[in-house]
Amino acid sequence: MPEYLAPKVYVEETSFRSKSIEGVGTTTTGFVGPTRWGPLDLPLGVLTSLGDFKQVYGDGGQLTFGSSTLHNYVWHAARAFFTEGGSKLYLSRIFRRTDGQPNGFDDLNLSVARPPYSDGHGRIRLASAVGQSMLVRARWPGAAGNVRVRLTLTAGPNVLSFDGTTPRLAGVSPLDVVLVTVPASPGPASTRFGRALWNLATQAWSFQTGGSPPNEIRLADLTKASNPTVQIVTASMAVFPPDGGLPDTWTGVPLDPAHQTNGANDGLTFTFGWDPVTPERGANLPIVLDPDDGVQTGLDVLQAFFGAANAPSELRANLADPTKADAARQFDVTLQGGNDGLLPLPSDYEGEADPGTTSKTGLKQFEDIDEIAIVAAPGSSFNYAARVDDADAIIGLLLTHASAMRYRIAVVDCGNGQSVSDVKAMRGKFDSTYGALYYPWVRVDDPITRQVITLPPSGFVAGIYARNDVTRAVFKAPANEVVNLAIGFETPINTAQQEVLNPLGVNCFRFFEGRGYRLWGARTMTSDPEWKYVNLRRYFAYLEHSIDKGTQWAVFEPNGPLLWGNVRRTIEDFLLNEFQNGALLGDRPETSYFVRCDRTTMTQADLDNGRLVCLVGVAPLRPAEFVIFRIGQWTADRKA
Repeated sequence: MPEYLAPKVYVEETSFRSKSIEGVGTTTTGFVGPTRWGPLDLPLGVLTSLGDFKQVYGDGGQLTFGSSTLHNYVWHAARAFFTEGGSKLYLSRIFRRTDGQPNGFDDLNLSVARPPYSDGHGRIRLASAVGQSMLVRARWPGAAGNVRVRLTLTAGPNVLSFDGTTPRLAGVSPLDVVLVTVPASPGPASTRFGRALWNLATQAWSFQTGGSPPNEIRLADLTKASNPTVQIVTASMAVFPPDGGLPDTWTGVPLDPAHQTNGANDGLTFTFGWDPVTPERGANLPIVLDPDDGVQTGLDVLQAFFGAANAPSELRANLADPTKADAARQFDVTLQGGNDGLLPLPSDYEGEADPGTTSKTGLKQFEDIDEIAIVAAPGSSFNYAARVDDADAIIGLLLTHASAMRYRIAVVDCGNGQSVSDVKAMRGKFDSTYGALYYPWVRVDDPITRQVITLPPSGFVAGIYARNDVTRAVFKAPANEVVNLAIGFETPINTAQQEVLNPLGVNCFRFFEGRGYRLWGARTMTSDPEWKYVNLRRYFAYLEHSIDKGTQWAVFEPNGPLLWGNVRRTIEDFLLNEFQNGALLGDRPETSYFVRCDRTTMTQADLDNGRLVCLVGVAPLRPAEFVIFRIGQWTADRKA
């Protein structure tokens, strides 16, 4: 209650209406599976186009698991999803090491002894003759990480000037690597590399040039030379993708690991480093520079570059020669050993959570994303007959995940090459109201191989779900919808075959002359007739999730008639809007839904234990799955 202490006019805001409930989204989808590139355990970001997918998870090139090469089913599923009408996608990338060991969350820890390249990261080592060594490594595993990296060293313009006999440096920061040149006559000029140091006590610059103990050139000493110069040395990086596309470039990067600009670290090995505490730092950078213990300063980094196997033999001299072109001060290295690992197992799809951080993998990543309403594992049912145990386990994981998360549904793929009897037997192994099985695989023109290939249905189905929700509504069955990308189906289905599969809850794709390729089924994988239809399960998930989010304000409110009435009106207003939109069965609101929240729904024990119990009943619409016209003969003289 406000306090009224001084005489004056008090103007206060109040509310004369109940809280409103906003319907949640139902189109956001989550895919889990292997891709060519990308993070494994970082927090997921939403993808809104196939371009977003390529930027984070690579292109649609095929994947090689050991000796087997497979289509990139997750990329194809994302393409189908966006083409069919989807707009928001989350992707959890999974990867299985070639040594069969799980990826630990410290997989970039090079101190752990593991078989060469078993972690799938492409790499190459730069080493000098005096011990400085640095590993250039792909940030993520995958054959797509075998990129070409171009390193260019640049000596900038002279930053040394004189005010009379007083030397001045312009634009130099502490720990800059500099090239100090002192002309000599007769004879060649003296050139030395050093680290710029600022002495607070003497308010003077000096250049540490290495050695043990380190040698030092004081700025004041340069007044004795004739026309000396000081140039800042920086590095540029260019990373060329394996497909020959345009490179990503970074220019003017300071060499010293401890270098800072305006208080922020920006040294080369920091910028391209790996931070186990915050691994998302640098997630958009394709490579990691991992220096050995012998690389402590920018001069050590420079020595590692000078000693690289591919570096020009005169790189040091060329850097000091202003007449040399960029080609004389750069060299390319190609990372090697990156691979796509082994075919993932159910444990990889299930994922794990790191108890020490927020890092998660696999399906566990989706547990933190409340808006996901559809989940699928495209390609996990490939070669089902030979991998039946693994494929069934992955399906079970999808159904369990959807059930545990309550407000989402799993789109389950049949196996490729299955007959009607095969998919019938497959369906008989599962019973869940939180999943829907689709058959057969879809034939499309592959933009990657330029061949006709068959793809699992889940990407198409998820996109059709999204399109159906946007153009119609979530309570409308996502069936009798055109499959835009389809040019055929792996197994043509006729009416007699669907009469066998439909009652079992196997949703079929069909071709109809003059009407194209269509999704022709909307049943869940359950024996419970109450939850037989996909749209019914998804609509109740929508209702429950919307009410859940829209009534959070009621927690810890005084549990009495005032609160009960407010909650009741809030939900009634929401359901009235649903009724007016045609989502509920009944000719008036009283026959379409009811909301009770009063003494009839709560006992004194409920009140004593802080429980508010609200009973909500709705009359949902079921699809007109069987449209029946009864036609008989009629005589003209018979009265109606």
